[in-house]
Amino acid sequence: MRDAVIVEAVRTPIGKGKADGALAHVHPVQLLAHTLGALVERSGIDPALIDDVIGGTVDQVGEQAMNTTRYAVLAAGLPESVPATTVDRQCGSSQQAVHFAAQGVISGAYDIAVACGVESMSRVPMWSNVPAGKDPFGPGVAARYPQGLVPQGISAELIAAKWSLSRARMDEFAVSSHRKAAAAWQAGLFDAETAPLEGLARDESVRPGSTPEILAGLRPAYHDVAFAERFPQIEWNITAGNASPVNDGASAVLIASGETAARLGLRPLARLHSFAVTGSDPLLMLTGVVPATEKVLRRAGLTLGDIDLFEVNEAFASVVLAWSQETGADLDRVNVHGGAIALGHPLGASGTRLTTTLVHAMRERGARYGLQTMCEAGGLANAMVLEAV
Repeated sequence: MRDAVIVEAVRTPIGKGKADGALAHVHPVQLLAHTLGALVERSGIDPALIDDVIGGTVDQVGEQAMNTTRYAVLAAGLPESVPATTVDRQCGSSQQAVHFAAQGVISGAYDIAVACGVESMSRVPMWSNVPAGKDPFGPGVAARYPQGLVPQGISAELIAAKWSLSRARMDEFAVSSHRKAAAAWQAGLFDAETAPLEGLARDESVRPGSTPEILAGLRPAYHDVAFAERFPQIEWNITAGNASPVNDGASAVLIASGETAARLGLRPLARLHSFAVTGSDPLLMLTGVVPATEKVLRRAGLTLGDIDLFEVNEAFASVVLAWSQETGADLDRVNVHGGAIALGHPLGASGTRLTTTLVHAMRERGARYGLQTMCEAGGLANAMVLEAV
């Protein structure tokens, strides 16, 4: 049976998604092209051997329209013969790209594929693809959910209320994310996975000096009178401090069959062991990571105790904390080099960013199994298990 292995994984340092962010001057196509170029250079592979490039981007409009991944392939100088496509599974878009690429390799459709992602939130702000006054859901969804759906921030508040997560607990988790990320940079643990750009050598959103006292002074980010009346259980504890920021960045993973890697002399970082994707309540929206984790472990024939390291996207502290409570996962093994609250969350790039961080952390710590999962808008989640080779 064919397998799929990761032979290289790289990301940009992540910039703040603001007009004055360090990567705001970089076109998203060029941002992804930089990562693809670094991936090819570091692996030493002949790029003409790449069977497909599958990229994730969430707001596919403006400078991120027209199949961004294809033009990043061309901008990176890869042969015109290398095809590319761009997918959207919201925040999990590039993790889904990993699934598709690996599944293509396992099936025999590909020998070598690239999974990648990009988002420039400074140049293409979130929701740019939904013009004012336009309804992206349609009458069928409205009829099925007459109470109405809500923004992700409200979902994060509902999760905090349902799992009795205090403001102090979420702020403490956020501070821990910043401290772990700062320590990882200080120890040089991100050097192998990052490809610096002019003007940015380190993740721009990491705040080493963050403290619970500082975060306690931040105002609730999503308080709204209408939602407060509709959901009286919400205590309004989600802030800019315990949620991920908006960011610019790109990331990419090179995937090959084990036989192809051996033939070309490529050294695998990890084997892509098992995959799962699931839907969940679109109102809570962000809780799909719980059933996705359970599903991928069943498919892998593993238990939670078999997993050495976890990467769970820190869209909001409440998501990871609720996931931990439900699964019983030890938070000391979760996002050991910090997560999106500190490193940043450039939407379409985050999936392969987590994969990049996970495979390098597994190698650095001698871990056998790693599990990655991401919550996604609309009540979706991806999960996968990686195994050391």
